[in-house]
Amino acid sequence: MFGTVVIGIGIAGSVRIRDLLNPLPSSPAEHLKLLGFVSRRPLRDVHQVKQISLQEAQDSKEIHAAIISTDNQNHEESVRAFLKGGKHVLVEYPLALCAKAAHELWELAEQKGKILHVENIALLTEEYKELKKEVAGKELVKGTLHFTGGPLNEERSGFPAFSGIPRLTWLVDLFGDLTVTSATREEQKEKNYSRMTAHFQTADKRPLTWIEERAPGMKRDKKINFCFKSGCLESLPEAPRAAVRLFMQDLILFARKVLGQVSKEEMAAEKRQILLCLDLAEQIQMHCEQPTKIHS
Repeated sequence: MFGTVVIGIGIAGSVRIRDLLNPLPSSPAEHLKLLGFVSRRPLRDVHQVKQISLQEAQDSKEIHAAIISTDNQNHEESVRAFLKGGKHVLVEYPLALCAKAAHELWELAEQKGKILHVENIALLTEEYKELKKEVAGKELVKGTLHFTGGPLNEERSGFPAFSGIPRLTWLVDLFGDLTVTSATREEQKEKNYSRMTAHFQTADKRPLTWIEERAPGMKRDKKINFCFKSGCLESLPEAPRAAVRLFMQDLILFARKVLGQVSKEEMAAEKRQILLCLDLAEQIQMHCEQPTKIHS
């Protein structure tokens, strides 16, 4: 058994506690034993699980793995601390809010011989699996992915290219390596409105556009328009309901890695994709934050 602690007790952390207490029967997740949780708030027990201090979680010889479910801005610091302490780490996306830190954290995990697993349940949804089947084997001409949702606190969540990294991962997973060609950001701070638009080229020089748009009351939704030589895909395909909850699927994948049940090749490909997406996110942020040129 691998003693496990959950850091952060918001929505994601609460789901992690639920899944650790009720793992899918006969799945690798049964090998993770929840020994406590860490929260900045004094909560005593949650579901009869004891609250422990951050220092205790890092120092305990009985704790072998940490699940980081804090605000995005705290991911880097928490991951670094637990890897240094010799623990396996599962962290909700994004791994960090800058690419350099993400690369350093992965190097640290490899130095310590520990698993670093970054949650991205967006790739596990039935909706995405059906989309990937639809796209497979088709030759892209051009495409757009447009996400809408409510506003985020960017101090806690990071720049939209980082907080929106599941959408960027969709594009990379569907169409391969991308190059950022330009990116812009429109903000109306008095209305809490934000729209980030990033333009890419695929390896075959095909254009892709990613839009993250957020405002109060804006419905959470994804719209696609992918045009192929064989025709256009203008809506996400219908998908069946998943038999296993998404966070449980992610927990099982983490447990499989800890147990040595995932090949080195598979883990290397996943690491490459995660770091590529973080590199792209940082490039998008740099494009958006360049001062506007004024032509006389």
